[in-house]
Amino acid sequence: MKLLPKVLIVSVFAGTIWACSETKKDPADVYFERAEYERAVQTYTENLNLKPTDVTLLYNRGRAFQEMGDLNKAKIDFESALAYDPNNFQILLSLAAVQLEEKNYASALLYATKAEEIAGAPAMASFLKGRALHQLGLPEDALKAYGNAIQIDKEFGQAYLNRGLLKVALDRKKQACEDFRLAVVLEYPGAPESFDKYCR
Repeated sequence: MKLLPKVLIVSVFAGTIWACSETKKDPADVYFERAEYERAVQTYTENLNLKPTDVTLLYNRGRAFQEMGDLNKAKIDFESALAYDPNNFQILLSLAAVQLEEKNYASALLYATKAEEIAGAPAMASFLKGRALHQLGLPEDALKAYGNAIQIDKEFGQAYLNRGLLKVALDRKKQACEDFRLAVVLEYPGAPESFDKYCR
């Protein structure tokens, strides 16, 4: 059972980088925002030489590595950050996303589930859990997780689209079309094509 092509989770995290609360931005964050990821990594590394246990710096450098496609280094930084801050759902979600990209679905499920259990976790935790369950061949559990994501965020277009595709695979076309219709209304990429393919 294949999921939709990667309308990647990474893009969801791109806007979630932890900015400093001061008005003056860290130069590394500025490089990251400009998509100058190598310079961002270099500057985060220099900062980490002075503050080796800084969770935000570790996480942000991991995100820069992730954007560069170096998932192994990203994972190392995320795991280091998690060791210092084990209940940080943002780090857990990034680890879940990396594990999904590497097709380590059981590990992705563990990280996403742990994130989902933390108070205040975003809908993305349930969504990533749904993707992992889907890939592990547990469609009913995946539907429930996608449903949880939608309950938390009624405008989560990607969750409607993925749930619709899963319903198509389970031969629940009428329900799938409802999800595709909602994803179209939310202007989620790929939703109109899915609607046209399965519901016309």
